Amino acid sequence: MLYATIKVLLTSVLVVAVSEAAKRSALFGALIASIPLTSVLAMIWLYVDTGDTEKIARLSTGIFWLVLPSLVLFISLPILLRGGLDFYVSLAASIALTVGAYFVMLYVLGAAGIEV
Repeated sequence: MLYATIKVLLTSVLVVAVSEAAKRSALFGALIASIPLTSVLAMIWLYVDTGDTEKIARLSTGIFWLVLPSLVLFISLPILLRGGLDFYVSLAASIALTVGAYFVMLYVLGAAGIEV
């Protein structure tokens, strides 16, 4: 239980650090958020928990393919916000578009014979 608590606290500190940095500088907040810290932490936790490098390799490959559709969020959100939509409506719509992009990507990968 202590180990899980440490993982949650460390990961939470990262999220708070990004939001606090973004208050001072959007560029610095974006720089920190764009570094795949969550992915790196997940790989570290998975390795510590399992010691299985093949699982890490599969996770890394899956992350690579699924980063592409996640970019839909970062394209659609500013467009919707600048179009005058409310923040929460824009966020919800961007998330919905991103989920749709994930399904499209999984279909395309499956059709191409790429296993994620």
